Amino acid sequence: MYEKIEELITSKEGSYHEIEELITSKEGSYHEISDRIWDIAETKFHEHESAQVLMAVLEEEGFTIETGHGGIDTAFVATYGTEGPVIGFLGEYDALPDMTQKAGVAHKEANPETENTNGHGCGHNLLGTASLAAAVATKEYIDAHGIKAKIQFFGCPAEEGGSGKTFMAREGAFDNLDMAICWHPATDNSVVSVKTLANIQAAFEFKGKSAHAANSPEMGRSALDAAELMNVGGNYLREHVTSEARYHYAYLDAGGVAPSVVQSHAKLLYLIRAPKTNQVKEIYDRLCKIAEGAALMTETEVTVHFDKACSNFIPNSVYTKLMGDVMMDLGAPKFDEEDQEFAKSIHATLSEEEKQFRMVPPVTPIEKKVLAENSGKVLADYVYPYNPALGNITLPGSTDVGDVSWVVPTVQCIVATEVQNIALHSWQVVATGKSGIAKKGMIQAAKIMAATAVKVIENPEYIDEAKAELKAITDDTPYVNPIPADVKPNSLNF
Repeated sequence: MYEKIEELITSKEGSYHEIEELITSKEGSYHEISDRIWDIAETKFHEHESAQVLMAVLEEEGFTIETGHGGIDTAFVATYGTEGPVIGFLGEYDALPDMTQKAGVAHKEANPETENTNGHGCGHNLLGTASLAAAVATKEYIDAHGIKAKIQFFGCPAEEGGSGKTFMAREGAFDNLDMAICWHPATDNSVVSVKTLANIQAAFEFKGKSAHAANSPEMGRSALDAAELMNVGGNYLREHVTSEARYHYAYLDAGGVAPSVVQSHAKLLYLIRAPKTNQVKEIYDRLCKIAEGAALMTETEVTVHFDKACSNFIPNSVYTKLMGDVMMDLGAPKFDEEDQEFAKSIHATLSEEEKQFRMVPPVTPIEKKVLAENSGKVLADYVYPYNPALGNITLPGSTDVGDVSWVVPTVQCIVATEVQNIALHSWQVVATGKSGIAKKGMIQAAKIMAATAVKVIENPEYIDEAKAELKAITDDTPYVNPIPADVKPNSLNF
């Protein structure tokens, strides 16, 4: 199987060259699209204008559009073709709150051109645009060669804290795909062969009874005390869960600003992560019991609001090997001197400790060798080769792509659009979002995804192999969507 893959991608003749030309010929338009979405910067479940920008382009390219998937206004599916292999490209376009930042400057500065405080701190303006470009190029390629295939672009909102794809998966949006393809902006170039953590997010709302905190405190029942006691219990629980689990909390409501009033209301938001969905559920259930105990101790009432969840990502080795070889053949983004100078100015904003951070730390001799050979570079102009050993590694983060990967064989890559050692969800990411660095990486990602899709369309035996691999996993552990049927998207409305 893998020997045949090597034969197919030994040069950049044929489909590779054609795919590159198709995308390069429109890269100016793709730059404008990503810049526009960067400007809009809409947060989870509110990406109305961003979605419209992408849908308008897809309609012009001959795709038919269906909206409202998963019960989400800003989710959509664009389809071209009716027969043959069904290839899905996943696109995101949501921003983050409180990430305002001026573009193209190497210091922290609020963006003066927008009234909101949102910003693309995870590069989703690039993510959705590159996936669109890949879908369009794949459509143009099959048209030019008379190949039958069904190409779909999935407009996936609310990856940041909303699990849009998980809601879409619950509705069956991805059930008919033969392959799902995506990517993510990053500091390096590599196919994603590692796993991620599953998660659950829920709010715990306590209600008590107000009273004068000095004159008649005995008449009150403090919801804030209950919330505090829940956090104490939750922190003690950390010793008794798997070491790979982690959970975080924030106050949505601390009961007000008057210390002389016994707080009658308080609300906590918990985000729980663990390597497997069932582990997350076990921790969630225990935290619910801790919340009930806190309510009992304070004679308050607690209501649990399940908000969202996502499953752990399972890479598909058949498609991952193929995309990894495609990446090695097409290479990394080609950055120019202007890119290098801007990257150095961004890199200079990091502390010495921050300069040691790596989004994907090298864990095997292969990655360590590549990193050593490129030591000192502030932009990744090299590609890490596919390494099946990384399939045993779990990254300490989560993505709703995980639920897609349990339904259909899924492949994704990361491509350098950022400066080395920069962390996602930082002002530096927002500042770089319109730069030549970001755009060169975005265009290269589009080429990689489209070339991978074409290889599968032209050689559908890969589909059977990839599906057999996923079936072996789901036969042993059947997929269960982690969001209960009665939970609606954006149930907490924040």
